[in-house]
Amino acid sequence: MACSCAHGVVFDANLLRNSALEDGLAGWAPLGACTKLSAHEEEPANVPTETINEVADDYKPSGRYILAAGRACEEDGLCQAIPGGALKPRVTYRVAGWISLGDGMAKVDGAGDAVVRINIRLGGDGEEGVEEEKCLVVEGGAVCAEAGKWTEIKGVFRLKPSPMLSGAAAVHVQGAPAGVDVKVMDLQVFAVDRKARFKKLKKKTDKVRRRDVVLKFADAGSSSAVSGASIRVMQMDQSFAFGACINPAVIQDPNFVDFFTKHFDWAVFENELKWYHTEAVQGQLHYEDTDALLDFCDRYGKPVRGHCIFWAVDNMVQKWVKALDNDQLTAAVQGRLTSLLTRYAGRFPHYDVNNEMLHGRFFQNKLGDDINAFMFKETARIDPGAALFVNDYNVEGGNDPNATPEKYIAQINALQEKGAPVGGIGLQGHVTNPVGEIICDALDKLATTDLPIWLTELDACETDVDLRADDYEVVLREAYAHPAVEGVVFWGFMQGHMWRQDACLVNSDGTVNDAGERFINLRREWTSHARGNIDCDGNFKFRGYHGSYVVQLATATGKMHKVFSVDKGDTPLVLDMDV
Repeated sequence: MACSCAHGVVFDANLLRNSALEDGLAGWAPLGACTKLSAHEEEPANVPTETINEVADDYKPSGRYILAAGRACEEDGLCQAIPGGALKPRVTYRVAGWISLGDGMAKVDGAGDAVVRINIRLGGDGEEGVEEEKCLVVEGGAVCAEAGKWTEIKGVFRLKPSPMLSGAAAVHVQGAPAGVDVKVMDLQVFAVDRKARFKKLKKKTDKVRRRDVVLKFADAGSSSAVSGASIRVMQMDQSFAFGACINPAVIQDPNFVDFFTKHFDWAVFENELKWYHTEAVQGQLHYEDTDALLDFCDRYGKPVRGHCIFWAVDNMVQKWVKALDNDQLTAAVQGRLTSLLTRYAGRFPHYDVNNEMLHGRFFQNKLGDDINAFMFKETARIDPGAALFVNDYNVEGGNDPNATPEKYIAQINALQEKGAPVGGIGLQGHVTNPVGEIICDALDKLATTDLPIWLTELDACETDVDLRADDYEVVLREAYAHPAVEGVVFWGFMQGHMWRQDACLVNSDGTVNDAGERFINLRREWTSHARGNIDCDGNFKFRGYHGSYVVQLATATGKMHKVFSVDKGDTPLVLDMDV
């Protein structure tokens, strides 16, 4: 295992001993008076063959696992102590390994899977049964485990400075109903080396987002007229979109407007397109805020994502909508579609059709399984030019058993089988302690749908602004380096005007903080400019990011300006400048 070290932290070094059980059960202990631990070897055909774990280039799951049997309650399982002082504050840690279920799952009524959680326990010597006020319990990961199948753990945690860090700690594996055996393979806890990941992503980004360009200013026989002439190439905008959330209040703030217009290409409305905003009272439609925001975006040439037509989560549905019977609700759904989409036909390039369907089923429970596909099909009928998105949260984080990439793909497939014209995948991106490998794994899986992916509501919540800057860089580099991702939209950026207050890029007085500077620097890094002279063959060559450019050529007879675009492509782009 190749480890690196910075500021006393050894990256990619497992803090748990005997993870692969080379020494039997040494270091492991049961949780629960009735729990019995035993070591086993998995059948070779059942050992996982793919992993996102990059702590070693040659890592493969060992096939050896611990079986926790005889569990009397959900708190029972297994644990291992972590030496005092081993965990450092302000460091992002990964929890990796594999979970499966054994005997007992078949006895749980109607269940084929169960949530297993990995927690980090600080204080109380890491012991079970110590009073909660003497301990700090930190969530380290959660998986939706199944019998007969190994599910990879993609847990993450980060600790704030605390006197408890100098004392003993322990990792606990718990969850699944009483009587269900839990299997654990290769459990690891290690510090993440973000800088090493960034180096890899820069190489990936160069391949995905840049292209060789040859600007031809003369044929071979007439190159002498321009040979040696001074040339300057400047990128005007990028093919990859960056956007931000706006509302009626923020567009009155000059500091907000200045940052937004300089650094963002797209907009999304925070609440002003949602049904509960446009029709809070049945039959009383209010589009004034929507119209005002659209006028603002038109003035600055910013396209807008349509968020959202419906919202599947119960507590986001108006009381009057909940009070309708099924026939009335069906009519109300049709009325919402007709009213909104005929009024704004062609104005919104994207629509989030029914928000957060992985976490809510209001319309489905009331009107049946076909209603979601109907919403997509009817939207496409009324406004055929818009790309229609699914949109949900936690899919990119690896810690929500209800929102795995696999479940998202299954939902998309089910919609498409019913004829729904799904045109894009929205990952909201409300992140905490993001890890690049986990985000990339989700993107890779979702990319198999061949649908474009957007991060639609990005915010990174962290009180420490330096760490917040790092968190944003993790997400932005992963998104920008992935060929399936076409844009990133921030869910606000200014202090006092955000849903999550510890996520801002700009302070309330308009000063740009370290997180905002990091974003600006990344945009600058991903912008191409070139200077030089035309060669003896009448060509100028450079490698540039996808987007639109202007070239300025200075010759003895004067200056010339031309505009051109660099699109995706694996071969050099050759453009005749027609001097």
